[in-house]
Amino acid sequence: MRAFREAIEKWDLDAAEALLAEDVVFTSPAVFKPYPGKAMTAAILHGVARVFEDFRYVREINDVGGRDHALVFKARVGDREIQGCDFLHVNDDGLIDEFTVMVRPLSAAQALAAAMGEQFDRIAEEAQKRSV
Repeated sequence: MRAFREAIEKWDLDAAEALLAEDVVFTSPAVFKPYPGKAMTAAILHGVARVFEDFRYVREINDVGGRDHALVFKARVGDREIQGCDFLHVNDDGLIDEFTVMVRPLSAAQALAAAMGEQFDRIAEEAQKRSV
């Protein structure tokens, strides 16, 4: 999804949020339970922007039907290099309704989980403000 990729590469999180469906479900690489809703997903994106350094997408893979997208990225969390992929599915309106992130290696995933864990109270507050 070109528009989402461009928004994230510019850290234009408002533009990225505009591409999320109200009923989007975010699936984290570190937490078993998915996070439902646009407000929470947008807040998570803001948290990730505070945690990732040197973030860049390196590949984009799209299905023929245009509904499923994979955005492969590289970044750093502290001193850990991380590789990952954002798997996006869009609904009939062209908005992201499924957002799944996978990362590797395990040490980087653990560093990301710890860094995002430190952000979680702030993320929850931001999500609450967005949902009002």
